[in-house]
Amino acid sequence: MPVPLTITSSNFEEGVTLALAGEIDLARSPDLRVRLREEVDLRPKRLVIDLSRVTYMDSSGVATLVEALQRSKAGGTKLLLCGLQPKVRSIFTISRLDTVFEITQGPDEARSK
Repeated sequence: MPVPLTITSSNFEEGVTLALAGEIDLARSPDLRVRLREEVDLRPKRLVIDLSRVTYMDSSGVATLVEALQRSKAGGTKLLLCGLQPKVRSIFTISRLDTVFEITQGPDEARSK
């Protein structure tokens, strides 16, 4: 049975952190896309996406994050990913998106960049 996706937000001085938990797949990425658009449209200085509790991500999830990165750059927001688990990190490595996204170990490091 699929694991639902939960999104928890917390503000910090320079922006917002979205902590995601569960699976990001074709069924869940539309909700994530809407939430990321809402956050990017608020134009925080930094948007940190904590993926430490994401157990699975398919290509639709990756595409959603790529779209958020493009929108954030256009709006002047720095988007950072953190806490990628090995399965999720391998997707970014294989697709070479680890050279496109700024990826940190954890949210504290991302918030300070």
